[in-house]
Amino acid sequence: MTRIAILAEKPSQAKAYADAFSVKARHKTHIELNPCSTFPNGAIITWGIGHLVELKEPKEYRKEWASWNLASLPILPSRYEYKVSYDKRVQFNFIKQLFNDPSISTILNCCDCDREGSNIFYSIYYMTGARNKTIKRLWINSLEVDEVRKGFNNLQDNKKDLLLYYEAKTRQVSDWLVGMNGSRLYTLLLQQKGFTESLSIGRVQSPTVYLIYQRQKEIESFVSTPFYEIEGKFTAKSGKYKGKAKIKSDKKDEVQQLLQQHNILEKNEGFVKSITQREKRAKSPKLHALSTLQAVSNKKWRYSPANVLKLVQGLYEKKLVTYPRTDTQFITDNEFAYLADNVERYQQIAGISFPIASKRPNKRYVDNSKVQEHYAIVPTKSIPTERKLQGLSIEERNLYFEILKTTLAMFHSDYIYEETKVITDVNGLEFETTGNTEISKGWKELFTDIKQETVDRKKEAMQAIPVLSKGEKVLGVVKMIEGMTTPPKPYTEGQLIGMMKTCGKTVENEEEMEILKEVEGLGTEATRSGIIETIKRHGYITVSKNIVSVTPKGKILCQSIEGNLLSSPSMTAKWEAYLKKIGNGEGSPEHFIATVARFINKLIQEVPSQLQVQALEQNITAIQKVSVIAPCPTCKKGNIVQRKTYYRCSEHENGCKQTFPGQMLGKKLTEKNIKDLCTKGRTSMIKGMKSKAGKKFSAALKLEDDKIKFEFIK
Repeated sequence: MTRIAILAEKPSQAKAYADAFSVKARHKTHIELNPCSTFPNGAIITWGIGHLVELKEPKEYRKEWASWNLASLPILPSRYEYKVSYDKRVQFNFIKQLFNDPSISTILNCCDCDREGSNIFYSIYYMTGARNKTIKRLWINSLEVDEVRKGFNNLQDNKKDLLLYYEAKTRQVSDWLVGMNGSRLYTLLLQQKGFTESLSIGRVQSPTVYLIYQRQKEIESFVSTPFYEIEGKFTAKSGKYKGKAKIKSDKKDEVQQLLQQHNILEKNEGFVKSITQREKRAKSPKLHALSTLQAVSNKKWRYSPANVLKLVQGLYEKKLVTYPRTDTQFITDNEFAYLADNVERYQQIAGISFPIASKRPNKRYVDNSKVQEHYAIVPTKSIPTERKLQGLSIEERNLYFEILKTTLAMFHSDYIYEETKVITDVNGLEFETTGNTEISKGWKELFTDIKQETVDRKKEAMQAIPVLSKGEKVLGVVKMIEGMTTPPKPYTEGQLIGMMKTCGKTVENEEEMEILKEVEGLGTEATRSGIIETIKRHGYITVSKNIVSVTPKGKILCQSIEGNLLSSPSMTAKWEAYLKKIGNGEGSPEHFIATVARFINKLIQEVPSQLQVQALEQNITAIQKVSVIAPCPTCKKGNIVQRKTYYRCSEHENGCKQTFPGQMLGKKLTEKNIKDLCTKGRTSMIKGMKSKAGKKFSAALKLEDDKIKFEFIK
């Protein structure tokens, strides 16, 4: 009797698959399914826990790659080997046993439907050593019971899946190579200049930090300059209004000359030359891709992009929304059909009833040709009960209703307003006034968010215009007004996603800009929020009140890679474009890895001379002054400085081995603690340390013979 093995990416996904069938038994490592029409002999569902299998560390290839030194670069293994994550061996051993079971004839890849899902599956599969198994792919956009069953009854072969694996594996290896070589190269060279921290270099993270740095430099170097305009305040029979002449100049004389030319005094008589009224319509917003949902959520609630992905992934696993890691804003006719069938029920959940404008698909939202692997994020057919909604966190509810209302807006009428343009003539000088009057709120009634309404009001209700008639005489008070140019605004965390997608705008080369447009900038829809978290974790940027700033460490990174391909979005985009070719069967992984190896060799040759920049050395000196904690009590030459997780002497490279831990028995050691140890030989009393038995105690720390000892309360 032959059976089927199913590999899910994680336990929650495996549970969702099991919910669609009859469960025979649940175990720590797997779930057994009863025989049914889909699985006549039953099936066994097991799961990964993220990446069960990972690339080996450099030291596991060669001994000389264990220590960081310039002589051992480049790190270029002849073949790339994998290992099982130590803490996940139990789960892997079960999968290995299952995949090698002679009674298992078919294995289904049911990991996430993207290239990383393919990578996770095949990395595990090849590591198990299983051979001669039929492999098929589950490809679905929803974890609802109906969709899961339909997907298992319409499995795909693994041709496309294998290509996606080759693409993902090539991406993984190339990022490993850039990270391992670049990080060591820059860290070691900068340490020679006195920089005591380590730098993490990445194919996508480095140009991302550089783009933020560029914006910060623009703001810091911006010099505000005055500009001049002419404004008229007019009084008509039925009220007052303002208008501006069509001039905006940085030359005061030019504006004054225009006023003199038309013989305009402070108070003048004018007349209404023309009144144009046009009805305008605004369509509802497009459906959400992951990036648009991240941008809107950050603007409305200041949620970080990473948190939005985590929350919407949770809603997907709760079967409330469709697959979140999507870059398209379109759905197919199939999704539209079920949404149209359920629109009245969705209205009830949203608590808003409105007449349906149309149940016919509109190309603005529904276009089969624009949907490839995944469609836009929309609600599933599962209509949640009030109890289920109440069980969601506030953040999850906010996101669910944002997705729900954006989908409902597709069935609502247009927002309609009347735009009025008035031209007022004063001695032949024309002043323009624009105002909007709302006619029908339409889809906007779905969105009652106060902040959004404020933004809309500023844009669309510029000013109320009194009732005017053509030729009507008005009294005008005309003045030249002075304004000041303003610097570019710093990025908010939500804008970083858009910045990464559209960084092609900063590239002058037309061909490179086209490549950036084609691959949609830096990273992918699924990885951008993770990249932002990575550069935060490495201390390159900080986010305060939603505003992003580059740290002193981030500036050191950017000054180090300036003028280098590592700061260039174009290089990353070209690599991403070639990776896509591999995924389409048009490119070679071997060719790509060879290109990356050449790039690394070029870095090793060129970077030492590129780092001979005076501004960089001045910055390093400034940072080190700030970060010096105390003179080293051991060698007396160096200073104790803070590293990522501990403290050490700045003369470490020259042989001084004095270090201090960043944490001791559950308590963080502060800079003051370390300073006291170095200068006084002991700290003040530290409360709340925990013994191995778990008991809390208080003690001072003292430095004796270069070692830390405890001094207890007598």
